[in-house]
Amino acid sequence: MFNRFLRENKIAAAILTVVRLYLGYEFLIAGYHKLAAGGFDTSGFLLKGAIANPVKGPDGSIVYATYVGFLKHFALPNAHLFNTIVPLGEFLVGLGLILGCLTTAAAFFALVMNFSYVMAGTISTNALCILLGVFIIAAGFNAGRIGLDRWVIPFIRKTTAKDHNTVEKLSA
Repeated sequence: MFNRFLRENKIAAAILTVVRLYLGYEFLIAGYHKLAAGGFDTSGFLLKGAIANPVKGPDGSIVYATYVGFLKHFALPNAHLFNTIVPLGEFLVGLGLILGCLTTAAAFFALVMNFSYVMAGTISTNALCILLGVFIIAAGFNAGRIGLDRWVIPFIRKTTAKDHNTVEKLSA
């Protein structure tokens, strides 16, 4: 019942727009500050700090051992790549959420980034952002109804349906 409200109700679309704008603003500003600084470096706390001081459980064992391994063996050696991906990703996710363009995809990548920060040991506003992102994803198209998704999603559906029909005709 609640999921139906999120996915179909016009009042929910208005509430989700406010949620989307808040979350988008948070990501846009974070990404902008990193891009404007020009010297964002993930190899500091984000990588070396998370590897040196991983999240530990009550018994002292590492909680996200697989993630720490990923950081140590992939992310740190490729820090130059993450120096571009992180700020650009935050900025584009924020832009997508604010404009309501490909909202569900933007919310998905917002969740990926927030969970990455949580698994690295950063708390901040990540828990709230994760909760809001889950509501946006659960709402699907309705979260971007008051935004560019109103035109973008039908265009994508129409275009992919044409391509699908063309492939079916060619294979018949």
